[in-house]
Amino acid sequence: MSEFKRLSVSEIFVPERLREVDEDHALAIQASIVAHGQFNPITVRITPNGKRPYTLVAGAHRYRAIELLGDDQDIDVLVVKADKDEAVILEIEENLFRNDLSVIDRAVFVETYRDAWELVHGQINPKGGRPKNRDNLSLFSDSPVGLLEAEAEKGFSAACADRLGVSSKSIQRLNRISQNLPKPVRKAIAGTPIADNQSQLLKLAKMPPEKLKKFPVALRETKDFKKAMFVLEPPAPKPDPVKQQLSALISSWKHASPDARAEFLSFAGLVEAADDGGAS
Repeated sequence: MSEFKRLSVSEIFVPERLREVDEDHALAIQASIVAHGQFNPITVRITPNGKRPYTLVAGAHRYRAIELLGDDQDIDVLVVKADKDEAVILEIEENLFRNDLSVIDRAVFVETYRDAWELVHGQINPKGGRPKNRDNLSLFSDSPVGLLEAEAEKGFSAACADRLGVSSKSIQRLNRISQNLPKPVRKAIAGTPIADNQSQLLKLAKMPPEKLKKFPVALRETKDFKKAMFVLEPPAPKPDPVKQQLSALISSWKHASPDARAEFLSFAGLVEAADDGGAS
C-alpha cells in the first residue's frame, strides 16, 4: 500500500544516490515549480529509526529543487512500504527509462538493479526458472528490464532497445562500463559529454586499472577526453623511414648470395664490374 502526503523537506533524509543531483537541473525544475507548482510527487519510505522519519526513494532532483526554496518548504510525496533493498529497486525503476539518463548513469542503474533484485527476490538463474528465494516466486523476466528485453527479441525497435539499455548486447556493454569504471572516474566524468559517449566509456573500461586511476587528474588538467587519453597512453613514436629502409637493406644483404652481393657492389659503384671474359 502507498499513500499521498504533504511533508516538510526537513522530515526527509536523502541517502547517497546512484545518480548524483545536477544543481542546474534542480534549478530548472525549481523555476517550473515556482511558476506552475509541483506536478509529480517524490517517493519516500517510512524510516522511524532513521535519521529522519522519512527517507527519499526517488525524485532527488524534485526534492533538491524545493529544498533550494528553503527548509520550511512542503513537498508532495508518495509514501511506500519498502526496506533499503526494495527502495533501490524503486529508485531505479523510476529512473531507468528516462531519456535524460546518460550512458554511465544507465550502466550503473542496470547493474545495480540486477544486484538489488537478487537481494530481494533470490539469485537469478541464467538458464531461467524460479529464484532460490521460494518466499517470492517473481521472476527477473517480469521486471521492466526483462520485459523490454523480451520485446526486443520479438522485433521491438533495436534503436530504442539500445537507448534504454535493455537488449542483451546493450546490457553486456553497460555492465562492462559499470564494473570497470571505479567511483572516482564516474564522478570525474559526471556532467561531461563523456558520460553519454558509450564509445569513450568502453575505451576507458578497457584501460588497465593503474592507468585508469590517473584519468580523473588527466581529465581535470586537459579538459578533453582525447588529450587525457594521450597523456595516459601516448601513441608509439612513428618509425624513422630512413632507419626502416636501412634495416631492410641490411636484412637483404645478410640473405643475399655472393653473386647477388657482387652485382650490388658493382651497381653501387663500389667495385668495377667484371668483363665478359671473367676476372683477370
